Amino acid sequence: MEHVVCDPRSLRNAFGRFATGVTVVTTGGADGPVAITANSFSSVSLDPPLVLWSIGRHSRRFDAFANAAHYAIHVLAQDQTDLCWRFSKSGTDFADLDLSWNAHGVPLLARALARFECCVADRFAAGDHMILLGRVLELETQDGSPLLFAGGKSQAHGAV
Repeated sequence: MEHVVCDPRSLRNAFGRFATGVTVVTTGGADGPVAITANSFSSVSLDPPLVLWSIGRHSRRFDAFANAAHYAIHVLAQDQTDLCWRFSKSGTDFADLDLSWNAHGVPLLARALARFECCVADRFAAGDHMILLGRVLELETQDGSPLLFAGGKSQAHGAV
């Protein structure tokens, strides 16, 4: 095993060795809907139902999510690579998407493998990120294979 000093690039490369699912998180912003691609999603607790994800403090979308009371986490299917890249680049490009809205004004994307509609339970400062702990209020699932992310890129068809 190669031992490397813990500089940011080496750390990022090491993190990339761990495959994660890909999510798109949405919320209703002051200027309309906002979304971001995130692979930091994790389950936390069944009782109460809690999940978490984190957002970089330098993200242009940080304020929208850091100040949101509600958001939805969409677990992407392997054929939703376009959504992964769309919302990694732009947080407001909802053109031509099949959207609905929940009672809290959060945009909901169609066809996600799982969707967790959450209210913020807590926020934690964590280095250059903020961890958002959400209480799951509603969920929806459907069958399919997940879109995975490893080594700095999406992994279609479950190949990691």
